[in-house]
Amino acid sequence: MNRVKGTTDIAFGTPALPSGTPRYPGPMARSGISTRDGIREAAARLFLKRGYAGTSVRDIAAAAQADPALVIRHFGSKELLFLETMRLDLDDDPLLSGPLETLGPDFVGYVIRHEDLRGVFLALVRASDGSGIGSRLKDMHETAFVGPLRRRLTGTDTELRARLAAALVGGLLYALWVVGDEDLAAADPEAIVQRYGALLQDLITPR
Repeated sequence: MNRVKGTTDIAFGTPALPSGTPRYPGPMARSGISTRDGIREAAARLFLKRGYAGTSVRDIAAAAQADPALVIRHFGSKELLFLETMRLDLDDDPLLSGPLETLGPDFVGYVIRHEDLRGVFLALVRASDGSGIGSRLKDMHETAFVGPLRRRLTGTDTELRARLAAALVGGLLYALWVVGDEDLAAADPEAIVQRYGALLQDLITPR
C-alpha cells in the first residue's frame, strides 16, 4: 500500500536551542521515535487533513508534542517540511508492473481507490501557488506517471502517448477531488474503471 514517507535528512545549520528553552519529551521519547521522525509523522497527518495553509508550525509541534523551535531546527521552514512529507511510496504502483494489456483499467482503479494518493494530490494542488510546492506537483506528475509509463510503452510516439495518458488521468482526479463532482463520485466505481480505463488503454496500446 502506498504511504506518505520522508526522505533524506536535510541539515540546515540552524543554531542550538537557547538555554532555558522548555523541553517536550512527549510520547515520542517514550516510544523510541526520534524527535525528527515524530515531527515528520505529525506534519504528514496534519497536511493531509488540513492542507498547507491550514497547518501552522505550532500545530505541528503540538501534535508531535515538541517545541516549535525544533520544527524549524530540523526542517528549516514549514514549506520544506511540507515538501519532505508530501511524497508517495510507489512500490505497488501498477505502472511499474502488471500486464500492459489491462494497464488502463488497472491504473484507473488504483488511483480512484487510493486515499494516500488523493490526500497528497489535493495537498499539493491546494498549495501549488508556492514555487517550491508547484515544482513538487510537477515532479509528482513526471515521476509518478509520465516516466514509469513512458519506459513501459512500445511502438511509436511513446513520449506523446505517456503525456496524453497523464493528462487523461489528471482530468479524472481533478473532477473527482478538486471540483468535487458529486454525481461522478457517486457513480459505480467499476463503471468508471471500465469506461475510463478503456480510454486510457487506447493510449497505452500501440497502433
